[in-house]
Amino acid sequence: MFENTFLFLDALLEKIGLGEFAHHYSYIVHTWFVMLILIISSIVFVRGVQLLPDKGQLFFEVLIEKLENFMLDITGPEGRFFFPFIATLFIFIFAANLLGLIPGFESPTANINTTLSMAILTFIYTHIIGVKFHGIKYIKHFLGPVWWLIPLYTPIEIMSHFARILSLSVRLFGNIFGKEMILGILFMLAGLYLAPLPIMFLGLLVSFIQALIFTVLAILYFVGAMEEAHAAE
Repeated sequence: MFENTFLFLDALLEKIGLGEFAHHYSYIVHTWFVMLILIISSIVFVRGVQLLPDKGQLFFEVLIEKLENFMLDITGPEGRFFFPFIATLFIFIFAANLLGLIPGFESPTANINTTLSMAILTFIYTHIIGVKFHGIKYIKHFLGPVWWLIPLYTPIEIMSHFARILSLSVRLFGNIFGKEMILGILFMLAGLYLAPLPIMFLGLLVSFIQALIFTVLAILYFVGAMEEAHAAE
């Protein structure tokens, strides 16, 4: 992001001869780092699961339950099967957004390639859900309510579905990139005087809100794919 910004992971990889890769693909390195943290945390958490939960286990159980109930309020019980995808999406985006608040690290979601990959996965899964629920009849979603509108309705509907990829990826990228830029400038200009602290608090809020917006939009797209289409007459 900033050419002279010190990034811990990039410096570490440079020590083992992977400096060029780290320099050009820092967002991939930080994405892998977030994934590693989440995988290790999951393993540790699962091994520590008890019948009578301690405070940490209780916190995560309540968090997952609240997230699931929030999703089911929108989708109904029929949408329970894609909760693992939604939960993984939310947790990864939130963790990736938060990483940039730590000096020496950057948010992989501040790179358009990361957000675009998640938007494409969401796009593909949306249509998988549509086919799962409706089979070949899912095509009715793109035909419109009356047959004579098909030549106009179908191209517009297809374009609107592809526009979702742009909407999801650019919204998340733009907000997190902006947060990273402001924090980077403040750390360089006045880091010793705690000037970035208010922005870091706002960054925490933005990290949560943007993860929530991305997952809510994904849920709404999934619900749209689950609904019955108006057949062309």
